[in-house]
Amino acid sequence: MAEATVRMSGIVLASLMFQHVNSDADVEGLILGESRFEEQITISDSQADHIHIEEIYNIQKHVSCHKLSDFYNSVGEVNVDRVKKILADNKQENLIGWYRQRRNTDQQMTFRERIVHEKLKRSMSNPHMIFMLLTPSKLTNPGSTHRTEYAAFISRSRRFMNVPVLVNNLGLVEQLVYWKVSAPCSAVGYNLTMKKHGSKFFSSNGFLREVNEMNKMNDSLQSELQKACSHVEESERLVETLLADVSALRKRVDEKKQQHRAGKDAEKEAAEQQNRLLLEAVRLLFTCSPLFHTQTLTLQAFPVPHVSCSTEPTTTTTTNSRKRLKETPQEKESKRRKSRS
Repeated sequence: MAEATVRMSGIVLASLMFQHVNSDADVEGLILGESRFEEQITISDSQADHIHIEEIYNIQKHVSCHKLSDFYNSVGEVNVDRVKKILADNKQENLIGWYRQRRNTDQQMTFRERIVHEKLKRSMSNPHMIFMLLTPSKLTNPGSTHRTEYAAFISRSRRFMNVPVLVNNLGLVEQLVYWKVSAPCSAVGYNLTMKKHGSKFFSSNGFLREVNEMNKMNDSLQSELQKACSHVEESERLVETLLADVSALRKRVDEKKQQHRAGKDAEKEAAEQQNRLLLEAVRLLFTCSPLFHTQTLTLQAFPVPHVSCSTEPTTTTTTNSRKRLKETPQEKESKRRKSRS
């Protein structure tokens, strides 16, 4: 749903107030201007585009009635011929609503005003019409100071809504704010001059030729930007897929490394177990086999029998075992034969 905004110049507002102050009774009349829709597209990093539609009512002029209920009767029926007569030389297409000025009342539409507004929309075949309400009041008893409050209303599906009113030349305007205010209703000479020379500078839609070129360039830039955004989105998705694949491969590599380490540890433990078993077997073999023990040999390389004496200490036995034994008669005989030969 479009947001509605009413814009008017300070001159028009001052004219309405001045007319009401100089009259003894309430005043009502017709409002002239134009209504249009503006579409603003905002592109940000968070989202591709954001479309904002605004319905703008530009009040450019007002025509007052000579008396109350001039163009409608007591039940709210609108007289189209009387409306055209009030407009006089003004175009019917410029009619965008009507206004009423009431003293010392609230900023609310009455039931009769609502009926008149709906009948006026239906009679003029214009669903986009506004109702302007001005309610002046005295601030001091002598009447030297007055206060005038103003508000605008529109109806959508028979539901009346209060819309903001922006006065163009009142208040501080920021440096980067550009007000789009339409030109007021022009004179006949101005229209003739614009028709005569306007074709050189303006196109058929009423915009400057350079503006149309800029709009075309903007459209092409927007399309290129949309394409670039789509390419960036696809590349980001591709990068996410590649990162997921890389993380999965790294996980598989880590699992294989852990399995390889576990296999090496198991082989090492098995080798250590075998070494321990071999060491125990060698120890048992050395302790049980007399061939691997240290023994004392004779000159003929015969082992000297171990003589143990329980009554003597071990050192004495070892010393006695090292003494040369007495030669037998056979040994002596063999030595003699060797010496003779």
